[in-house]
Amino acid sequence: MKTFDAGVYINQGYYKSFQPNLIDKAWKLDDMELIQLLGNADRQIGRLDMYSKYVPNLDMFIQMHVAKEATQSSKIEGTKTNITDAMMEKEDIASNRVDDWIEVQNYISAMNYGVERLQHLPFSSRLIKDTHKVLLKGSRGEQKHPGNFRTSQNWIGGATINDAKFIPPVHTSIAELMSDLEKFAHNETAYFPELLKIALIHYQFETIHPFLDGNGRIGRLFITLYLVSKGILNQPILYLSDFFEKNRSNYFDNLMNVRERNDINHWFKFFLVGIIETATKGIETFDKILQLQKTIELKINTLGSRAANAQKVVHHLFQKPIINTAVIGKAADLSAASAYKLARDMERLGIFIETTGGQRGKIYVFEEYLNLFR
Repeated sequence: MKTFDAGVYINQGYYKSFQPNLIDKAWKLDDMELIQLLGNADRQIGRLDMYSKYVPNLDMFIQMHVAKEATQSSKIEGTKTNITDAMMEKEDIASNRVDDWIEVQNYISAMNYGVERLQHLPFSSRLIKDTHKVLLKGSRGEQKHPGNFRTSQNWIGGATINDAKFIPPVHTSIAELMSDLEKFAHNETAYFPELLKIALIHYQFETIHPFLDGNGRIGRLFITLYLVSKGILNQPILYLSDFFEKNRSNYFDNLMNVRERNDINHWFKFFLVGIIETATKGIETFDKILQLQKTIELKINTLGSRAANAQKVVHHLFQKPIINTAVIGKAADLSAASAYKLARDMERLGIFIETTGGQRGKIYVFEEYLNLFR
């Protein structure tokens, strides 16, 4: 795409905003290295999707993948919550970290909401707005008009607009730009590979920056929504935020290089490498989960008549690997005394570890499983 033209800077008086060009048109690939990477990315994401079909109870594990995505995407924006914190209850979080915890929980809720809404809505501005509303609910950004495109100028980096690293387009052009983005997403007359299409959509969305807050998180979140909506993934099992966070400087630099130098090819290559690495790692993680399941099953079978109750608890642990005796009792329908005895047996077998060291308020962590996502 040597002829790619990202847009122009427009003088707005005491600052210059960037006005991106429309993207809903025919594109031609002319970089053989990019085409080769695209083929590899298609193969790896296909392997991941095929592998997931053979994982029993896949839904049970998806929530941990969503939680990891939530922590890594939020970490890019500066939050301090990790995967362990994300699995804890609000009352167990230090007061100075509650705001970060809420933002991560909102991301999890927004992803789940978006996937569910795809059954009734196409990938669209409406879906993005509705999901954005969930993302900011009750968080530090709840005063930034959740679910509505901005009606004022925003900027990226810097304390004021005067020292901003990047200034998105004026708000009066958002409706046209987002309409163009949506048309491009559904354009079936001008063929363009779907993985490159979502890479370009993500770039364009982050450039438009249509909301006053949450643009980075919602933009990364809808990469997965898009792949599911197009049938590339049957389930939401591929998340790029971990790759973006580990390569944060390259992530932001590649986006800026498109705007400054029209260098879309390097952005595409970076994005496809992320797909390849993330899909490969996803397959390895699912394989380790299946091995862990077999190990846990053997341990549970030694409990005799209590094995069925232990299995119910383990089923809960694979969705939320931090637990207390109250949750154990609820999961297995046991009295408090019986739940405590079962917890003691499961701790003795090494299925989980107790982390508080106290006699009351014990918290148990499914450490082996949690480590697969750290």
